[in-house]
Amino acid sequence: MRRTKIVATIGPKTESYEMLRLLAESGVNVFRLNFSHGTHEWHGNVMDRISRLNQETGRHCAVMLDTKGPEIRTGDLRVPIELRKGQEIILTVEHGRSEELEKITVNYDAFIHDVEEGDRVLVDNGLMTLQVKKIQGKNVVCEVLDGGTLGSRRHLNLPGKDVSLDSLTEKDWNDIRFGIEKKVDFLALSFVRGPREIETVKKFLRKEKADISVIAKIETLDATKHLAGIFEASDGIMVARGDLGAEVPFTQVPLLQWEMAQMAGRYQKFSIVATQMLESMSRSPIPTRAEVSDVFAAVWQRNDAIMLSGETAMGEFPLKAVQAMHDIAIETETNYLRKRAIRKVEPTDERSEFCKNAGTAAEDLDDIAGIVVVTKTGYMANLMAAFRPRSPIFAVTNQASTARQCEILWGTESFLVHFSEDPEKTIEQAVKVILGKKPELKKKKYVLLSDILVGEALMPAVQIRTF
Repeated sequence: MRRTKIVATIGPKTESYEMLRLLAESGVNVFRLNFSHGTHEWHGNVMDRISRLNQETGRHCAVMLDTKGPEIRTGDLRVPIELRKGQEIILTVEHGRSEELEKITVNYDAFIHDVEEGDRVLVDNGLMTLQVKKIQGKNVVCEVLDGGTLGSRRHLNLPGKDVSLDSLTEKDWNDIRFGIEKKVDFLALSFVRGPREIETVKKFLRKEKADISVIAKIETLDATKHLAGIFEASDGIMVARGDLGAEVPFTQVPLLQWEMAQMAGRYQKFSIVATQMLESMSRSPIPTRAEVSDVFAAVWQRNDAIMLSGETAMGEFPLKAVQAMHDIAIETETNYLRKRAIRKVEPTDERSEFCKNAGTAAEDLDDIAGIVVVTKTGYMANLMAAFRPRSPIFAVTNQASTARQCEILWGTESFLVHFSEDPEKTIEQAVKVILGKKPELKKKKYVLLSDILVGEALMPAVQIRTF
């Protein structure tokens, strides 16, 4: 069983039912839909195919809606522009398409107030670099430091600057409402700057009675300054290294990734590493050795999940990319993580203490085949996964949405069962379902983490039982 989960972005290359099925069979746990592109109709059709896939195969593949967020982008161009080093160009907040080839519109009116002379502007995640020379009315005059081909709607970053963009756009709210309607499992909020926008979205989800986990994408300078609050407010985080590496010095990204993996353990939240993990496999059937090392590092850090973006959305080898990611994770977990002890995480409440005890019991006994966690909401499974036990975690739930959300958790496999009012009958049903999929576990010992009846009250307990 692979402990590290795989998130795959769906696009034109992988939108068909057949490709979705093949991706799931290759090891994808969560399908990501990037709402920076595509229509509600297109995304809705893909979601319906994933739902059909789950129903027909008995899987619990989850759906992640990734919001567009408050991006700064250039406008439409009649033709791509070749930017040459030393060339002077104008970025303008005047609306409409400019007929001047060297005058490029920007979709963000406050751009002229957020930049100063001498500031650098990174274009397309740093593929091109501009430097602000002067500001004239609605125009920002720039010199090209690093040239390249500029197409329409390219993303702009202002390294080291705190911009005044609204955190949640009107489009984001429309997309979130659509996600609620379609019962997505995760909302990934782009360009989060602090806990406030996360709390705003979670309040809205509670009002709408929507069972959706909120992921904070860490890709702004502001976010790196408020990580503690973001971890507290969110259900999990995504290290979105593309924009993060443009917002902060790229030399700091590896350390930030490592620190966030450690913080995820302390806050008992899940973590995803994303962007350019197997970028070359968009065009090549095998990864570069540097990419293999990058995926290894994310798995070694015991992040919950690793993500593919363009590799599966538009790449030429989406299935090979998933297989490569799966193989690297398996190799790392089998040969390098096998002897690592459970995380040294301090329990935060009584249930967290029980999870630590369950993990310790599984570590201390040599013949434990797994840890069975009976959970309605997924809370206990999340706590158990945070300790990173060597034994696999079997999350047993009576909620389909919980089964899907547990698919992001490290080392956790979901099982959907009917819950009885009698906890013992629920456990019997859980064992039956698990053995139905894993008959090799019969007569092997497991650690059980569930509620038991004490008098008339239900109390959490850790037990050692046999399948």
